[in-house]
Amino acid sequence: MISPGDFFILFLILCSLGVVLSVFLPERRNPLLLAWISSIAAISVLWSSGNVLLYGLPFQIELWTLPFLGTMVLQMDRLSALFVFITGLVFLPVSIFSAEYMKKYFSRYNLKTFSVFYHLLFASIVLLLIANDIFSFLLTWEIMSILSYLLVNYEHEKDENTSSGYLMLAMSEAGTIMAAFAFLLLANGSGGLDFASLKSVSAGLGDSSRWAIFLLSFFGFSVKAGLVPNSIWLPKAHPAAPSNVSALLSGVILNLGIYGILRINADILPVTQIGMGLITLFVGTVSALVGILYATIRNDMKVMLAHSSIENMGIITAGIGAGFVFTVSGYPVLAGIAFITALYHMTNHSLYKALLFLGAGAVDSSVGDRNMDRLGGLMKVMPWTGLFFLIGALSIAALPPFNGFVSEWLTLQTMLQSAALQSKAVKIVFALCGAALALTAALAVTCFVKAFAMSFLGIARTKQAEKAIEVRRSMMIPMGVLAVSCLLFGILPTYIIPVLDHTITPLTQESVVDELVPPFFTVAKSDPKFSDAFVSEFHDLGAQTGRNVIPGRGLVVLHRGTERNPVVFAMSTSYTLVVLVLLLTGVFILIRVLTKARMVTRKPVWDGGVRRLMPEMTYTATGFSNPVRVIFEAIFRPSMLDERKETIAEHFRTAINNERKEVHIVDRSVFQPIVKWIQSMATLLGRMHSGSVNIYAAYVLISLVIVLIIQALL
Repeated sequence: MISPGDFFILFLILCSLGVVLSVFLPERRNPLLLAWISSIAAISVLWSSGNVLLYGLPFQIELWTLPFLGTMVLQMDRLSALFVFITGLVFLPVSIFSAEYMKKYFSRYNLKTFSVFYHLLFASIVLLLIANDIFSFLLTWEIMSILSYLLVNYEHEKDENTSSGYLMLAMSEAGTIMAAFAFLLLANGSGGLDFASLKSVSAGLGDSSRWAIFLLSFFGFSVKAGLVPNSIWLPKAHPAAPSNVSALLSGVILNLGIYGILRINADILPVTQIGMGLITLFVGTVSALVGILYATIRNDMKVMLAHSSIENMGIITAGIGAGFVFTVSGYPVLAGIAFITALYHMTNHSLYKALLFLGAGAVDSSVGDRNMDRLGGLMKVMPWTGLFFLIGALSIAALPPFNGFVSEWLTLQTMLQSAALQSKAVKIVFALCGAALALTAALAVTCFVKAFAMSFLGIARTKQAEKAIEVRRSMMIPMGVLAVSCLLFGILPTYIIPVLDHTITPLTQESVVDELVPPFFTVAKSDPKFSDAFVSEFHDLGAQTGRNVIPGRGLVVLHRGTERNPVVFAMSTSYTLVVLVLLLTGVFILIRVLTKARMVTRKPVWDGGVRRLMPEMTYTATGFSNPVRVIFEAIFRPSMLDERKETIAEHFRTAINNERKEVHIVDRSVFQPIVKWIQSMATLLGRMHSGSVNIYAAYVLISLVIVLIIQALL
């Protein structure tokens, strides 16, 4: 039997082969080469990580021993295997999509360079996730960050792209430094740099060291995850990057920040203070709410999706924070449910966000524009792209039976489990965060109704949108694969949750699969884990429906409480899909019967004297999101730079042109005050430069006296 390690070696060989062939093959053939090599590499890494994830097969490779640093080790446990599996799951369709998409850059930018960086990025991400020591982790993290910057800045001739890339790289480096300090504090006193050695000495760390490590690691890795207040680079990087790179950025690279947070604070040095969990929960909730507010008012498809990524990373982080709180409070089952919910949502986000970015790339390739105010009517000319984008929009808006519904519904239910906690203050925090997340879910529906309706429905608002054509099959098929994945991960949660349970059991020391997916198909009345009343009640409700047809535990996700309150929450997207299909089929048949039973006469409707609907008369994306702007004006705080009225047609139409400037709330509340303080301090220090040698000598003397006094006191 071929081991996971053999498939991993095959993956590295393929990535290396891709780099070499990219250099020597003609530039025109590079997109096709990238698609073939990266797709096969993705399949090999899916097979390797899948075996570890499902069956726990051992995977460890010792590299080399460095003086004073110890042995460098690559090891894939189930936590890293999940992240590697998601990486392969996204890279596979994105690589196929790139074969046709990258052709538009031919003769404009170097396709060989892109292919080389693409294969190296794939390899660095996988190596990062299986690095099992500080040196290997930080080395591959730095390589990944640089390669990400190079791909985001691929269209380097545009000044705004270059500045966006520099901002991304600078903030990434700042986060890396913070994470490196966290690792150094962990390594102090350990016998080696491998994660096992760090974990063995973590129990002896004091509270102050634990808090320092938590704050450094959480806020350091939150930069890569795009969490508030370290999220300002994300909406700037996405418009600059090619759409296939944007799909990787949101679907894979943001996950690395979540991995770093979990690896340190849930595995190597588990949190021991409720305050740590509350900080994580609060930052995640604020990120989710701020992200979706700005996503709702943005009209550039990629900028809107970038802010939406901040929202989804916030939801994931909020779930992790809830898990931290439950762990410290002594509720391992609830902690396990919270961690499963977070990882489930992370997986779902990778799928539907990759789909949406590929859809945005298809629209941009066909129309040459991403501004939703200038689109419209694309469903008539790009029906398959519109269908797949609709599925992605329904998934991210958390509508059943798609995957986003399952994980967001579980997230809200997890917030309600705070009733089990003792502290009233903590319960209040959970209640407020739960309400904010519920508002986030509602705004997400508004956001993606606008995104789909204003882009694909109605009439075309520009000639470019009117003349758009459907993209080629090599771009449609990857979107179709991701769309089907969104549906499967939505209707089969009872098969996904047990796999995620394998991942979090080492972190919580408690398997919770029976708590979320009771084995209704197999449980007997004599099972000690389930009371006879519980089994009988749910058998009577039809929990065993499909027992002789469907394999596994069943199709119901359910968390049971005490015997007095046996069900805390329950749902089944599988049965929901069946009901939806039956309802839609029934409505369709009924309409067909009614229309055949009576004569239908088609005549022109009265149109108020308007002979033809002009594009300027239609509802725009700006108009659709204007109520959100008005309601949350205290957050956006726009300033009017220019307001002009212009008569377009005499006596009839007047165009009102408003030019507004909005400063992001994070910039306004966090970074601008810091910049102003630094500028004021620089101004104050600048006054010290008098040009007099005597004054400078006095500065030296005063500094020396202060140092001597401090030394004497110490």
